[in-house]
Amino acid sequence: MALAHFNDTNFSAEVLSSTQPVVVDFWAPWCGPCRMVGPIVEELSNEYAGKVKVGKLNVDESPQTAGRYGIMSIPTIVFFKGGKIMGQVVGALGKAELKRKIDETL
Repeated sequence: MALAHFNDTNFSAEVLSSTQPVVVDFWAPWCGPCRMVGPIVEELSNEYAGKVKVGKLNVDESPQTAGRYGIMSIPTIVFFKGGKIMGQVVGALGKAELKRKIDETL
């Protein structure tokens, strides 16, 4: 499964109504740490295919959703299960740390 792309229009259907846990990377193209985390998030989307939906939401293109979840710093990665926030991390984390957080959400 490829990396999902979330936005203000599809967020409710793709994330909140998902039957799978969802990992959302709130990011922006101008953010250096976001660009460091991006390839890791993409790798994880392939590793967890079929178990966890992993995707990105550009905060500049989807300000309503970013605002609704109080995203003040990016990258922020939020873990959803059953439409509820199960956890979140702010800042650039390594792959091992992100995997541990995803596994805690499962």
